[in-house]
Amino acid sequence: MVDLFKLEPQPPLAEALRPHQLSDVIGQSHLLGDGKPLKLAFQSGKAHSMILWGPPGVGKTTLARLTAQAFDCEFIALSAVFSGVKDIRAAMEQAEQNLARGKHTILFVDEIHRFNKSQQDALLPYAESGLVTFIGATTENPSFEVNSALLSRAQVYVLKSLTEDELKLLLLRVREKALPHLQFDDLAVDTLVGYADGDARRFLNLLEQCNSAAGAAGITAIDATFIQNALTLNARRFDKGGDNFYDQISALHKSVRGSNPDGALYWLCRMLDGGADPRYLSRRIVRMAWEDIGLADPRAMQIANDAALTFERLGSPEGELALGQAVIYLAVAAKSNAGYKAYNQARAFVKQDGSREVPVHLRNAPTKLMKELGYGHEYRYAHDEPHAYAAGETYLPESMTPPDWYQPVPRGLEAKIADKMAFLKKLDDEAGA
Repeated sequence: MVDLFKLEPQPPLAEALRPHQLSDVIGQSHLLGDGKPLKLAFQSGKAHSMILWGPPGVGKTTLARLTAQAFDCEFIALSAVFSGVKDIRAAMEQAEQNLARGKHTILFVDEIHRFNKSQQDALLPYAESGLVTFIGATTENPSFEVNSALLSRAQVYVLKSLTEDELKLLLLRVREKALPHLQFDDLAVDTLVGYADGDARRFLNLLEQCNSAAGAAGITAIDATFIQNALTLNARRFDKGGDNFYDQISALHKSVRGSNPDGALYWLCRMLDGGADPRYLSRRIVRMAWEDIGLADPRAMQIANDAALTFERLGSPEGELALGQAVIYLAVAAKSNAGYKAYNQARAFVKQDGSREVPVHLRNAPTKLMKELGYGHEYRYAHDEPHAYAAGETYLPESMTPPDWYQPVPRGLEAKIADKMAFLKKLDDEAGA
């Protein structure tokens, strides 16, 4: 008897259109093109353990499933978010049953970086014994998130976000197979591609939303205005705690260091658009001023601090203008890491050096006894000396060779600082003579 109240769930468009053979995969030509690593792996006739590293929606799960299909293997999928050691053992028992039936097993672990060390260790003996071929998928850098023992047993393949042309090719396939009744103008396509941000799954979900909204509105022609009004368009892909986050802050810092204001503004706005905390960006901008500009232009530190305070006072989005102007100034300012290097060298020296005594003439002498012991004796008060400089005086511990850590660069204010230091050295040399 047919259950009239039982409804079969409709798979989402992303699942319904998942490729069933390697030639259907869009993107990853650097891995799947003729003579490329993954294409050669499929042609080898032997499956091997691998880790697929890349952003969301680029085909990691699809490639894992196609691997099982290509090598006629059973496919067991685990999600590291929901699974534990118990689930791993259950999967291994299933793999043993598969082997008894003459079938090899591919074990796919999605988001492998979510497994802790003990969970990852639990996979090792099974991967080593050959009971399963392990395939892990991760959006995080496996060098940091995957145990070295497991990492050494798997080939890492880096997947890339889909390009605009690849997403448009995907749209043609979707319209041909699932949505032939919808028409998209060029601006609508560009809008969808922009918000997909290289994520094929997100792109397909947007198209599915378009189809539902168009059906409700009784239209078949989709333009950009309809998309903006009818769809929930979230910010671009941005993982606040992952590689994408640190890659973008690195790009911002390096654009400032490289004196490229357009690059600095681009990465700042990308991060703001993606949901990065402006207060975090404020702190990083202040750090850039001290690390890469330093005393070559002390105004940079003041502008960076003022921008951070302005954001605290105005909030978002008005305060973000101050951050934008700060990175412009920092990018065009004279650059010096002389102070940064000198500080790091001094810290490293002190860390490995012994505890040297303060020279007697530099010691504080607040009591009679200390004065009798010679504390502060023969100290020369610089303001009473010519040029307000006690030429020939020493300020380092006895027997310590002057290290010359601070070496000002010939740019900005530090060029004048270098001239001043050269003049003072000349006075020291004359006093010594």
